[in-house]
Amino acid sequence: MGFTLRSAVAILGVALLPVTALAQDSSAIPDYVLEEFGAPPEVPTGPLSAEVQAAVDVTFVDSVENSRWAEDQVAGLSVIAQSKDPRLVWIISDLMRFVPSRQLHVILSQASADLLGKPFDGDNNWGVVTDHLMAWDIPAPPDYLRVKRAIFTNLVPGWERIFVEGDLDWRVVSWGGVLIDNRAHDSTDENCNCIPAADNPQVSTAEDATWLDDDDIVFGIEVNGEYRAYPRQIMEVREMVNDTLGGRDLGIPYCTLCGAAQAYFTDDVPDGVERPILRTSGLLSRSNKVMYDLNTYSVFDTFRGNAVTGPLLEKGVTLKQATVVTTDWGTWKEEHPETTVLLERYALGRDPDFRNGRDANGPIFPVGDVDPRLPVHEDVIGVITASGKPVAFQRSTAFVALRQGQEIAVENVRLQLDAGGIRAVDQDGSDLGSHQAFWFAWSQFHPETELWTGS
Repeated sequence: MGFTLRSAVAILGVALLPVTALAQDSSAIPDYVLEEFGAPPEVPTGPLSAEVQAAVDVTFVDSVENSRWAEDQVAGLSVIAQSKDPRLVWIISDLMRFVPSRQLHVILSQASADLLGKPFDGDNNWGVVTDHLMAWDIPAPPDYLRVKRAIFTNLVPGWERIFVEGDLDWRVVSWGGVLIDNRAHDSTDENCNCIPAADNPQVSTAEDATWLDDDDIVFGIEVNGEYRAYPRQIMEVREMVNDTLGGRDLGIPYCTLCGAAQAYFTDDVPDGVERPILRTSGLLSRSNKVMYDLNTYSVFDTFRGNAVTGPLLEKGVTLKQATVVTTDWGTWKEEHPETTVLLERYALGRDPDFRNGRDANGPIFPVGDVDPRLPVHEDVIGVITASGKPVAFQRSTAFVALRQGQEIAVENVRLQLDAGGIRAVDQDGSDLGSHQAFWFAWSQFHPETELWTGS
């Protein structure tokens, strides 16, 4: 017999009343979500009762502060499970992400099942539970950030300045399994127990980059007539580069989970704002890396470039994008022979291929429902039109059409080939800051996106 919440409660002599999940109107939820996840439970509104709030503090705040799970926590979890409030599953899910104990994970999973009215099989249900919460858009419980902050900052030091109020949807923020990179600027040659960003990396000419094969994937960037290639095997190790190109400062995040390299100008900020130095926080939002500014600990939306917490949110900072062309090294250096490229040493002796290995079968972290118009890992070229409308172009179809000489245009946006990749330009040929990404990621952060498939 499995070790469940009910058996744990029975062992400790705590009463657990049956929980009945109530149905609610599902008319606002897309049919494809209902087909995959079923109908959501009824969700109450308003504050928690004093009894339930006390149970939350004992079960989640006290347990992580005191590094213990005992009779008080089991009793508190039973009160939570009886509350019939699915909002509380967000907190259960947050703790589940860090729990090493199989038995405790099963207890938390059973409590989630009781509150959501849906059984979950298996021993590790954190991802499944969180996917349901996201897909159903279950609201957060009252005082959610305070409790979540206690869980995360007690278990992983370094996030005290990250977990603050702002425009970030804290429900969908999870741990990526690594620690925060909070090393000082220009100290990135120092080892860290993190994903190590590279600041002001050294480069070589294309001729001297004999370590790269022609079919190696690179992310090509051009600024003011200067070209640079950022090899994917380096970016999969570093995931963040702070660089200068064409006289402009750049922050270049790469999310292996989203197949997306982006380039942000970090020198075009309001007066009195120091150049943001972008770092990897170790957190994820809908399976996309959460980046932050080392100077102010302001968090940025990695896909859209706007500050969502901290002093830079208060100043309304949104970073403008430069185009990143995803292509192969042979074609990039042939069309841009003057290019520079990062030195091999920044790969730290590693040659990972997460896209075709670990991440090949879909998102490995919770994302909830995915827009079904394309497969989750279909490559798209994403850009924002002059009217502010996000548009995704199916890369495979667009590439063939462009090679056949067809025009691809949406509003002011025009696609063109560049060194074996694709970039988006305005009607006058100026850069529009496009990049390539997996469909699931682009559509998660731009749910209102238009999709061009050539048909």
